[in-house]
This record gives sequence, C-alpha cells and structure tokens, in this order.
Amino acid sequence: MHSFPSHLLDGYRNFMNTRYANERQRYHDLATEGQSPTTMIIACCDSRAAPETIFDVGPGELFVLRNVANLVPPFEENGGQHGTSAGIEFAIQGLGVKNIVVMGHGRCGGIHAALHPQAAPLPPGNFIGKWLGLLEPVTEKFGDNKLLTDGERQTMLERISIRHSISNLRSFPYVAEREQEGALALHGAWFDIKTGELWIMDHDTGEFERPQG
Repeated sequence: MHSFPSHLLDGYRNFMNTRYANERQRYHDLATEGQSPTTMIIACCDSRAAPETIFDVGPGELFVLRNVANLVPPFEENGGQHGTSAGIEFAIQGLGVKNIVVMGHGRCGGIHAALHPQAAPLPPGNFIGKWLGLLEPVTEKFGDNKLLTDGERQTMLERISIRHSISNLRSFPYVAEREQEGALALHGAWFDIKTGELWIMDHDTGEFERPQG
C-alpha cells in the first residue's frame, strides 16, 4: 500500500505552523461567513503557473478554475457535464464576481499539443485531443505558417487563445448581460514562466502589454 507523499505532509505542517497560524482568524471567518471573492481566474493546470502564487493572494481572495490550456468552451444550453462552464456559472450566478481573468502562460504544453497534434503523447480521440479541438478555429488559420518559428507560433497561439476564450465567455448570456451593464469586466493575461513577466491584454486593441509600475 502506498503512503501519502511525505513532501505534502511536510508542506502541510509548515503551512499550519506559519501561514495558518498567522491567518487563523481569516480562515475562521471564511468558514463561518463563506467566500466572497471579486475576481475569478481561469488558468492552466500547469504546475508552474499557479495564480495564487503569481498574484500573491491570501485565502478567499480568488476564485480559481484551472483546466488544460486555460480554455473556455462556447456556451451550450443543455450541453451536458461541462466542468468549466459550471465553474463560470457559479462564479457569476453564485458569487457575483466582478472580474474574470483568462490567464495563459508561456511554454504551455496544451498549446504545444494543439499545434503539433501528431506529436502529442495521446491520440486526438481522447479527452485531451477533444478538449484542444476548441482551438481548431484558431490553429487552422495560422498553425502551419512557415514564416513563423516554432517559438513564435507557440507564443502567438498562447495569446490568441486567450482572446478566443474571452470571446467564448461572451457567448454565456449572463456574462454578456453583466458586462454590458458594467457589472462585470473580462480580462486577458499572459505569464512568462522563464522571466516572471506578466503581460496584460488591452481591452480595446487586444494587444498584450507589460503593466506600468
């Protein structure tokens, strides 16, 4: 029988002796009063791009949803078991978040697989292949452009996919309604794992720029 990973237990003990000890009252309040984050972040499952770490936030500050390549599917009424769509619905309808950030990152394995489906470790008929099929409307337009290097193509799709997911977010009726009312703002961000740089998508142009300050 396998034992629980020892490094996780060590980390838990350190958490209890430091962060939890320092924020005991905050955890108590969150347990009794519930959560009320104002921002939802849709991020990648990649272990190198954890939103809570990147934005240095405490418990209860972010509502985080992570999936392969930080994708948002288009709205589908009676669409079945959609984990990402369910998370978006709860964030909007249940928590009333005021911001949704779609955050991609550099060297994303999911994006690489979308660009090189023949080289992916799994066939296109599996869950990952079907999920990354959400990007086909984008990849078919420039995926084989010989003027781009592999690295340029990768970064381009990482950023274009963020815009694509934001467009899909607007297909959710309650997202579009609240954005038009000014009660909700949609944002794009891209994090470079190697350099630690954060790039923010301009609402008007769609360009990604480094934040000031």
